[in-house]
Amino acid sequence: MNQVKQVTHNLPEEHEQKLDQIAEVIAKYEAKPSNLIMILHASQGIYGYLPYEVQKFIADKMNIPVSEVSGVVSFYSFFSTTPKGDHTILVCMGTACYVRGGQKLVEGLQKNLNVEVDGTTEDGKFTLCKARCIGACGLAPAMMVDDTVYKAVNPNRLESILSKY
Repeated sequence: MNQVKQVTHNLPEEHEQKLDQIAEVIAKYEAKPSNLIMILHASQGIYGYLPYEVQKFIADKMNIPVSEVSGVVSFYSFFSTTPKGDHTILVCMGTACYVRGGQKLVEGLQKNLNVEVDGTTEDGKFTLCKARCIGACGLAPAMMVDDTVYKAVNPNRLESILSKY
């Protein structure tokens, strides 16, 4: 019981430390609206994602409307408003990958991990995403786990690939 209290007690302190780091980033970029995307990138790197509370904090520190910050966050797919898993799985759905079985990879991953596309596994280990193209057409069907590209993947290989993580 004390352990749970201690963990929840430390969360606000960690949250405040991260907001302090984000404030430093905003100061570094002189709170210029033209630097918003760079500030958001750095903030996501610090916080892990960009929930509304963090977007509002950034907007307040930059003296811009939160709607402007939220508009940028929602427009660009590389920003996330929900926590991501420890590892991100990106399945290519470009033409070559799709024709050679990309959708079967998605379905296999959904089944193996019990997760929907753009969702995170219950244990927080994996987030499953689709990509329009990862630039590996000659390796189709391809997928990435974090920064590692896997070529000519078939559903039978998914379990062995995931076991590395």
